[in-house]
Amino acid sequence: MDRNFTRALALVLKSEGGWSDNPADPGGATMKGVTLANFRRYVQANATKDDLRHITDAQVATVYRRFYWDAIAGAELPDGVDYAVFDFAVNSGSGRAAKYLQAACGVSLPQDGKIGPATIAAVKSKPAGAIIDTLCDARLAFLKRLSTWSTFGKGWQSRVASVRANALKMTAQPQAAPPAPVQPIQAPQTPAPAPAAPMPPPVAAPPSKIAPAATVLALIAMAAAGFWHQITDWLWSILP
Repeated sequence: MDRNFTRALALVLKSEGGWSDNPADPGGATMKGVTLANFRRYVQANATKDDLRHITDAQVATVYRRFYWDAIAGAELPDGVDYAVFDFAVNSGSGRAAKYLQAACGVSLPQDGKIGPATIAAVKSKPAGAIIDTLCDARLAFLKRLSTWSTFGKGWQSRVASVRANALKMTAQPQAAPPAPVQPIQAPQTPAPAPAAPMPPPVAAPPSKIAPAATVLALIAMAAAGFWHQITDWLWSILP
């Protein structure tokens, strides 16, 4: 998938290394895997080998995306398969890598080396790990048939093994964990006030044993008139 381009490119560049101008290499002069021909095609038409030696990271990414990644429909392929085909294309050509992918996923003839809707559908119908293993096996068999195997075979074999391992890891890329459900914040509960203790019933004041002033005056008047017997009876009635 397209999200894997940067990661896949970083892995490819580890295998491609830096400057190379080995006469035995049919690709000719290369810098970080970019040939002089491709540098002239996509970056600078009249570039020299010295210009190629000083290629920038942005220019490297431009060449790899346009000449290899887009050619093998990397943005449409499953995780891991995209990188395996991409590295194969860089090492041996995008057309060959596409044809081997078509064979690996069982696309019916003709295997034209063009990754279109039919190839994408066939790739997605099979386990990515199985396609990666089949593709890497076929790629290694192809390399062993080349006349330059005796010169570059050890490095190629190590490269294919690394591609296989890293591509299989990419098939199990971790998915982002879903956000944890937000728990509603509970408003602090105000404790209910304790029920007030019942008020004791008002205590009735005992009836006063002291006669009011009017009564006292009446008694004095009665005493003055000689009514002592009635006064005595009343006093006994109010005494405890």
